[in-house]
Amino acid sequence: MKHLPVSRALALSLALALTGPLAVQADPLPTTWNLSPLYATPADWEAARQALLADLPKLAALKGTLGRSAQSLRAGLDAISAANLRFDRLRVYASMTQSTDNRDTANQQRSGLAAQLDGEYHSAIAWLEPEIQSLGEAKVAAFLKAEPGLKKHAEHLRSSLRQARHTLSAETEGALAALAPVRSATGDARTLLFNANTKWPELTVDGKVERVDDTKYGLLRQHPDRAVRKQVFDAFFGAIGQYEDTYGVTLGNVVQDDTILARLRRYPSAVAMSLGAEEIPEAVYRTLVAEVHKGLPTLHRYFKLRQKMLGLPDLHYYDIYPALVSQQQAYSLDDAAALTLAATRPLGPDYQALLQATFKANTLHALPSPGKSGGAYQDGVYGAPPYVFLNHQGDFESVSTFAHEWGHAMHTALANRAQPYETAGYSLFVAEIASTANEVLLSQFMQAQARSKSEKLFQLGYALERLRGTFFRQAMFGEFELKTHDAAARGEALNGKRFTEIYCQLLKEYHGDAAGVMKIDPLYCQEWAFIPHFYRPFYVYQYATSITAALHFAEDIAAGKPGARDNYLRLLAAGGSVPPYQALKNAGLDMATPAPYQAVVKRMDRIMDDMEALLATP
Repeated sequence: MKHLPVSRALALSLALALTGPLAVQADPLPTTWNLSPLYATPADWEAARQALLADLPKLAALKGTLGRSAQSLRAGLDAISAANLRFDRLRVYASMTQSTDNRDTANQQRSGLAAQLDGEYHSAIAWLEPEIQSLGEAKVAAFLKAEPGLKKHAEHLRSSLRQARHTLSAETEGALAALAPVRSATGDARTLLFNANTKWPELTVDGKVERVDDTKYGLLRQHPDRAVRKQVFDAFFGAIGQYEDTYGVTLGNVVQDDTILARLRRYPSAVAMSLGAEEIPEAVYRTLVAEVHKGLPTLHRYFKLRQKMLGLPDLHYYDIYPALVSQQQAYSLDDAAALTLAATRPLGPDYQALLQATFKANTLHALPSPGKSGGAYQDGVYGAPPYVFLNHQGDFESVSTFAHEWGHAMHTALANRAQPYETAGYSLFVAEIASTANEVLLSQFMQAQARSKSEKLFQLGYALERLRGTFFRQAMFGEFELKTHDAAARGEALNGKRFTEIYCQLLKEYHGDAAGVMKIDPLYCQEWAFIPHFYRPFYVYQYATSITAALHFAEDIAAGKPGARDNYLRLLAAGGSVPPYQALKNAGLDMATPAPYQAVVKRMDRIMDDMEALLATP
């Protein structure tokens, strides 16, 4: 691995920040993960798949036994928990191997087999929730009292009983589970079209031929030359636009599937189904969207400041991503690790020790390569170290992404350490808090370390951009999902052109097109087809709620508020043992009220006040 240079100022900052009992790991981080803790070879994966398939009749045979006694209920739930863990391991391995090279036929076949197993496995246990619900609250309560071994299943039992109204018959649940591979096929098709089959255009940038795919688009859109940025946007969205109809079919199927399922499960809407399954009040979603709209003048203020600082006569969508102040610093993976350790020092020595241990576990896949999926993620299996997937580019954005994904990893590691398997998995509603809090802590650390005016402006500008991208942009995505699902519920036909129309309207409203704040070129309204999160309905809004929560906790921790750090770490360690909305309320944050979102907007205004004051100084 080529180690990019660290400036003397950065090296000194890290030395000062990390003095004490902990030291930065000297060994360079590996760039390719070791999956042997999951399976030593692909053949072992296949053997494990066949073994689970062979055991499915045993799981199906448990039907009708749970109500015999407390011990029978425990035995049945223990058996299904063990099988769930085996299935998780198979799924994660197949998903991670494909994401490293989507072109590989063996990887594609393994993912297909995992999807097929998903349907067969969940069909075999589809009787579970109806049978638990048939026991009734009184009998379940008596069994819990009689059998201490049921304690780890208590949250599952409570949640299952709560959702009785929305659970279908065992036969219908089995049919829906068996159809899971078919229902997920449209997302798989989108992945292959985008990552393996699209012929991405090539451009000559700074004398070098660049293939403008997902990863390079993310880097080149930050180019300081406006003409290059426009070329990159035109090429990238032009390539996507060729498949507008196809993307319209795949996303339309996802929206229709979600809408029909909500109707079958007797929910008033798809969003009510998504939030209700995890006991999140719909007021959280609706309040977020309402408060973001109230905060659009602050977003527009940011765009006007961006135009001024970049010295542009007007503002286009391709002018969002270049840094407000240029920075030539390059960062290696090891630099990113050192900065993440330094930034998270306020979380305490136990957190830092666990973070360094995860660094040493050889669970990182770091560098871009042909056929590799874009973006970044964290995944893993209970009992094994968390895995982190990156496309490290060597810029500060890559450092922030590194801190973000290792925040996920630490959330997983803390929950796994504190909880049994049955309650270690956490809700999507809290899944982005630890990752975003790491970004906030990194931003605070870098601002504190900045010595020159330009360094301070760079970091403040970067913090502004994270608020735009994570709060406003993700809320816009969430509103797009609301509008598309509402259209489906009204019986409207959904196709590529309709998706583009809905997205374009939002894009213009959020970016002040009519008010002359920013010009939205029609070609870029194809951006909806670029967002893979839409294939996981009502996920993206949780980035906006998560940065809201993360800012709340990070600022309290940084300010040394009594109990703030312990409160935060307890939230992470709770895993799924408490419903997520309630877990945040227990930690002092009610996400159904306007105040948390208003605080984010006020923070954005304060940052711009600081930047404008700096710009006014010589």
